[in-house]
Amino acid sequence: MIFNIKQYNYKKLDITLILVVAVLVSVGTYLINIVDNTLTTKQILGVILGIAVCATVALIDYHTICNMSMILYAIGIILLILVHIPGIGVTVYGATRWLDFKIIQIQPSELCKVIMIVAMAYYFTIFRDTINTGKTLIIGIVIMAIPILLIFNQPDLSSSLVLVFFFVMMLYGAGLSYRIIVPCLIVGVPLIISAVWYVCQPYQVLLDDYQQKRILGLLHPEDYPDLMFQQNKSVNIIGKGKLYGLFNGGAPEDLNCLSMPIVESDFIFSAVGEAFGFIGAGLIIVLLLVLVFRCLKTAKKAKDYTGKLICIGVSAMFMFQVFANIGVVTRILPNTGLPLPFLSYGLSALLSYMAALGLVLNIGLQGNMKARG
Repeated sequence: MIFNIKQYNYKKLDITLILVVAVLVSVGTYLINIVDNTLTTKQILGVILGIAVCATVALIDYHTICNMSMILYAIGIILLILVHIPGIGVTVYGATRWLDFKIIQIQPSELCKVIMIVAMAYYFTIFRDTINTGKTLIIGIVIMAIPILLIFNQPDLSSSLVLVFFFVMMLYGAGLSYRIIVPCLIVGVPLIISAVWYVCQPYQVLLDDYQQKRILGLLHPEDYPDLMFQQNKSVNIIGKGKLYGLFNGGAPEDLNCLSMPIVESDFIFSAVGEAFGFIGAGLIIVLLLVLVFRCLKTAKKAKDYTGKLICIGVSAMFMFQVFANIGVVTRILPNTGLPLPFLSYGLSALLSYMAALGLVLNIGLQGNMKARG
């Protein structure tokens, strides 16, 4: 039976997590209304739809969802392939990452993040006893590599890195032996350093020209003033918020962030810093940290292996995106184009986050149930 509602212990519902997300979504909607009120209605409808998605996923046994992981995986791959078909994929700012269904545009890479968390949790559960064998690891890497490469070729380096990060974290949480981890670190760290050096060279072929320039712009901002304009402006805008933001005196229509391109999505934290000041921005960061730690707490209390891995994957996804987004806005990382969870505008991302939240809540609700998997 899909809806095992009577078996859930609703006393275990993570009210703190729900309240944190509610505050983040409310702040995000408020700021989106300020910076571009033409998007307000869409964002509110997205929030309503997202709540419905979250509630539905929270009530469906996550084991049932995991049992459908092969179907979900196939759907995700098909959507990612469709993006690359001329006439179907939609190109924005030089990247083809969206599908246009006339009524709505979706970004498959965002949906694929949650699908891959479920798929890898299911895979690692099935092969739990052989997780440290070469065959299991290679098959797992291949399963993960297919969507990563499809996303990378959109091009969307940042989203592909999100998948890499939570895959590594889930692999560690699945019980990967230190006999494998240590040699991988010994070999991997120098390779990563070498790769970073290589992509900065004029003859590199791994990254597109604009991706390389974003890295070079961060390392040598004086040589790329046009490229670094948005990030430089972002830092200045955050500084204008001072300690209390709008409470220093001023009106929303006077905010400098209104003139920044795509501030409603990738650079929403600039609006946070200017509107709410250092104190408000600090509180938002605290709430985002609470979001990550509540997911990890649910992982710790999960009564089965599958639930633990899903929560680890979700927390890793949120952790990477929070760090990357704020890092870009504060000019400590190259411009990546990742949204800030629950704050940035974007239907696909919001629905994906809500689905992920529903999974975590579902795992928490089943904390008193007999372990499975």
